[in-house]
Formats: sequence, structure tokens, C-alpha cells
Amino acid sequence: MTATRARQVPVGPTGPAMLRTLWQLGRDRLGLMRTAASYGDAVRLGPSFKTLYFFNHPDHAKHVLADNSQNFHKGVGLAQARRALGDGLLTSEGELWRKQRRVIQPAFQAKRIAAQAGVVVEEAGRLVDRLREHRDGAPVDIVREMTGLTLGVLGRTLLDSDLGGHHSLGHNFEVMQDQAMFEMVTMGSVPTWLPLPHQLRFRRARRELQRIVDALVAERRARGEVGDDALTRLIVSTREETDPQVGRLRMRDELVTLLLAGHETTASTLGWTFHLLDQHPQIRERVHAEAVEVLGDRLPVYEDLARLRFIAQVVNEAMRLYPPVWMLSRIAQAPDEIGGYHVPAGADVLICPYTLHRHPDFWDDPERFDPDRFDPSRSGGRPRYAYVPFGAGPRFCVGNNLGLMEATFVIAMVIRELRLTADPAHRVTPEPMLSLRIRGGLPMRVTEDGPSRRHA
Repeated sequence: MTATRARQVPVGPTGPAMLRTLWQLGRDRLGLMRTAASYGDAVRLGPSFKTLYFFNHPDHAKHVLADNSQNFHKGVGLAQARRALGDGLLTSEGELWRKQRRVIQPAFQAKRIAAQAGVVVEEAGRLVDRLREHRDGAPVDIVREMTGLTLGVLGRTLLDSDLGGHHSLGHNFEVMQDQAMFEMVTMGSVPTWLPLPHQLRFRRARRELQRIVDALVAERRARGEVGDDALTRLIVSTREETDPQVGRLRMRDELVTLLLAGHETTASTLGWTFHLLDQHPQIRERVHAEAVEVLGDRLPVYEDLARLRFIAQVVNEAMRLYPPVWMLSRIAQAPDEIGGYHVPAGADVLICPYTLHRHPDFWDDPERFDPDRFDPSRSGGRPRYAYVPFGAGPRFCVGNNLGLMEATFVIAMVIRELRLTADPAHRVTPEPMLSLRIRGGLPMRVTEDGPSRRHA
């Protein structure tokens, strides 16, 4: 319930400064979040057509994402992205979301993820081999390589399928994200049937993704619906729909969402991590030393996760600076009070991990890349909700353990053997889409670093 003495959320930029926020909403979304954070931990951003309630304190995140999460449904951005992505786990609400979560959750159980470590290592080994083919040659796009890797892992671990033949997946998902962000900026006001170039690209991409999903389902049914992977669970679950057409649409929506969310966030994290390691050679040398000390010249096994401590800290610090989920938007279903501030029903509420992870009250020298801040001996007094790279509460990312294992093993295996160096002609710029990507990819040169593998 909203207390009668709750304060009004302070107003942010006005006058000419508000015009700048309008520009930022469409062109510089991270700049808009930084602008909001500069006004305080609770700010109203009031463009003429939309008021956004920005909250930037761990207690605010805890209330919205966990304590009173039932009052906050998916908001600006993902609400509009539903037109592009359908009603998958990322965008659905209420009972449909709870049903989807119950279906998919067992595929991410810790014991099952541990059993998939060999698959992750095998795919990472193939990545190292592909990168080695480019050594001392032209730069290779690391983001594209990481996208291929994460799609390969996702296909084998969650779908028991080989996605290697579906070469258009990465491109089609980029087009889907572009459309989802267009829907956010325009607040869903532009009809999808208008023959605008980007909407024509979106329709082609959506048709191709639906074709791929239908092919995966047909292949699985031809093999027999056995196993405990996510695809089998979805097939069994959607068969319960009384209307077969509803079941087919739900299957498509959920698989497209699983494919997108399952690879995009980890690929983004890996891209940013390799960029940061290149920018900080002393930290890169510590990563190399740990990989050699723990692994020698053998392949990792699941138990090595607990031994690759510094690499895990590096991954956490990369996600602090460049959280794959950079903004969490919600719509208040009923009036509420957040940190002593009144929030009306229907308010668009923003929790921004990108700015929360840089809050100077909770992070010393917040712009500095410092993996040691995640050393367990140093992270004691930090509020739990000052760091939310996977969200929090009931909608906490279901694939976090798989993603962390994947990122840790890939970094250890690549850095042990290869040195990735930035192309000086390429400027690395964040691109806030559904995840926080690197705009235009990440071209890097590959050279040998360390003994060649001698695995049977």
C-alpha cells in the first residue's frame, strides 16, 4: 500500500535539458540513463508523451524486482518487443509466464548443467581451433565467433540439436533485436505492415526463424520425444493446448525467445571480457597464469570451475561494467511506494543495472576495471542488489549457471593458448539493444600464446 506521506519522485531535466533526453531516448539510451543517474537515485524523466520513473538504489531494485515483484510487470521496451518476439519467457506475464518457467526450469538444474560441461569444453575447443586458423592474419570478429560458439552450446545442451547448419541465426536475431528496439523507441505506434525497409527485414527474419524452429521441432518428433532437454519439454507442454494452432504459436514464441536469450547475453559478455583483457594486459597475464596453473595442457572438467577463481572474478567485473541486461523495465499495476517515493498505477519504472553497477556509493572508482573487487574477502559490505547482471527475484535469469560456466571455460581455454589484440582502427562502442552489445562487432588479431595443445 502507498503511504500517505510518500514523497513525489523529483523531476529530472526540464526545458532544453528535457529536449536532450528526448534525443537520448532514441539515439543514446545509455546517455539517457547516465543523465538520469546524475540527478539522483529517484528521478522522473518527463518527455511530453511518456513519463519514466528512474530508480537507482539497491533498495529500489530489491523492492521492484523481488519484494513486490507481483506489482511490476514487464514494461517499456519488452512490452513493445512482444510484437517482435511474441509471448516467450522474456515477454510473457502472469500464469502463462509461470507455466513457461515451470516447463523450462528443470532443463537448467545444477546437476544437469554440470553434466553438460563436456559439451561446453568441446565447443570451446572448436572455437580455439577456428581462431588459431586466423593467427598472424587479418583481424577476426570476436563477437561473431562468440555468437557462433554460444549458439553451438545452446543447441547441444538445451535442444539436443546441432544448430551449425542454420547459419542465418545470428543475423536474424540481430534483425529481431533491431525491431524490438524500434518498437520501444516508437512505443509500438508504427504498424508492422508498413513496408519500411527495416520492417521488411524484420518480417523476413521472423519467417526464417519460424522456419528453423519448425524444422527443429519436426526433427525432434521424427527422432522420438525422449530426454529431459528444453525442446522435449516444450513439445510435451504445448501438446496440452486444446487449440493446435495456439500450441504451434506458443512453441515458436518460446523457442525463438530461448534461442535469442540463451546465446545473446553470454556472447555479449564474452566479447566485452576479451575487449577488457586486451585493454588491461596485467590482468590478462593473471588470467593466463591461472589457466596454465589450473589446467596445464589438459581440457577443463566441471570441478575446475571452483579452481578458476580469478577468471570468475574477471567475468563478474566485465558484467558489472557492461551488464548483458543493461535495463530492467516494469509497469506498476497498482500504486506503490519505492524508497519512500510514491509511484502511481501505470507508471513506467526503470531499474538500470548499467548505472546501478557504477553507483559511487557502492563501488569504489566505479569506472575502473578491477576484478579483485569480486574477491570474496573484499566484497563483504556491498548490498546484494547493488549487482544484478542476471536480474533478480522471480524473473532471475534461468540460464545464469550455464552462462557463467560457459564464459569461464571459454576465457580459460582461449587465453591459455592465444593472444587477442584489438584492431586499432576499430572504435569499441556499446550498443544497448535487448542486451548490451558491441556496435559493429569486435575485430581482433590472433597470435599464439602458450604451448600448443596436445590432447588425445
